Amino acid sequence: MGILNGMTAVVTGGTKGIGRAISLAFLSEGASVAVFYHSDDSSAKVFLSEASQLGKSIIIKADVSDSAQVNQAFEQVKADLGAPLVLVNCAGVIKDGFLMLMREDDWDRVISVNLKGTFNCCKAACRGMIGARRGRIINMASPSAITGRAGQTNYSASKGGVISMTKSLARELANFGITVNAIAPGVINTEMTDTLPEKIKTELLSHIPLSKFGSPDDIAEAALFLASDDAAYITGQIISVDGGITI
Repeated sequence: MGILNGMTAVVTGGTKGIGRAISLAFLSEGASVAVFYHSDDSSAKVFLSEASQLGKSIIIKADVSDSAQVNQAFEQVKADLGAPLVLVNCAGVIKDGFLMLMREDDWDRVISVNLKGTFNCCKAACRGMIGARRGRIINMASPSAITGRAGQTNYSASKGGVISMTKSLARELANFGITVNAIAPGVINTEMTDTLPEKIKTELLSHIPLSKFGSPDDIAEAALFLASDDAAYITGQIISVDGGITI
C-alpha cells in the first residue's frame, strides 16, 4: 500500500528531468498520475511506456501558459482519472541573459510559463480540492529567487513570484484543508546541467557545501513527503533541496 494510494495527481512538465522523477515516484506510491507536457512527443512516449509498468498514467499535451488549454486538460484528467487532489507545478523554461541585452519576448515567455502557468494550474486544480476539502499543491521555486543570480533576472523574478504566490495561496486555502508549499531545487543533474561547460560546473560546485549536484530523485522524495499525510501540518513553506547553496 503506497502513501498516495487512490490519489490522482497532476504533474506539469512531468516527462523529463525533475518532473519525470516526481511522476514515477508518485506512481510507485499508488497514485494515478496525469502528466502535462508542452512539445517533446518522443520523450512523452518514452515516459508513458515506463510509467505504464508502475501504475495508471496519462499524458496530455498542453501549454500551461494558456488558461484555455489548462482548463481543458484538467477536464480530461477528471474524466479519465478523477479529480486531482495533488498538483505539482514543475513546468518551466529558462532563457538567461543580462537584463540590458534581454529580449522582451524572452522575458515574457519565462514569466508566462513559470509564473502564469503556475497560476493557471493552481486555479484549475483548487476548484476540485475545495469541493473535496483536501488537497496538496506543490510549486517549484529556485535558489535564484532567494539569492538572485546574474543573467537570470527573468527567471529569478518568475520564481520569486511563485514563492509569493505559494505563501498567499496557502493562506487562502488553509480553511479547506489544502496545503500549498514550494520546493526550491538546487543544481540538479538533468539534461540541462549535462550541457554546461566544465568550468561552469566547477564554479557551481564551489558554492555547494555538500560538494555535489543533486539528483531528480532528491526532489521527488521531497515532493512525496509534501504530498503525503505526514506533511498535513506544513503549508506556505519553501523547502530548499539544494545541498546548502542558499545557506
